[in-house]
Amino acid sequence: MAEVQFRFRDDEAVGDPGVTVDSFGAQSNAAAVRLEPGDEARDLLPHLARLRLIEINFPSFGDGRGYTAARVLREAGYTGELRAVGDVLVDQIGFMRRCGFDAFAPEVPLDPVDAQAALDRFADVYQPAADGRVPIWAKRHPEVQGG
Repeated sequence: MAEVQFRFRDDEAVGDPGVTVDSFGAQSNAAAVRLEPGDEARDLLPHLARLRLIEINFPSFGDGRGYTAARVLREAGYTGELRAVGDVLVDQIGFMRRCGFDAFAPEVPLDPVDAQAALDRFADVYQPAADGRVPIWAKRHPEVQGG
């Protein structure tokens, strides 16, 4: 497994490897799980309080199911570490952060300068997301609530 290259959390990193979703249910002490593209993130919702780490595997940069899994978990209230692992490209990390990822363990290390540039690329956003950034329309019209 690749080492965590970028982490945007103040707590201690979870060193335990994530168990599969199938074996997670049978392990009452597991605090880390690894979601593969065919796994259903909603299956973890009843267990979010005990999870400290959810790794979401991207076996191919073109497989976007991990974005949906991250969004589902964050919208359900998951506050633990959400780590993107696998074929994570520098062009994706800004969008992954918006979906709720706060740690990255790419198979191929990313250049830190390029990664920061990708994270800083868009000063404003158009819709609310898991990262909590205020959409530009709300900045322009603070009297409007919701959407």
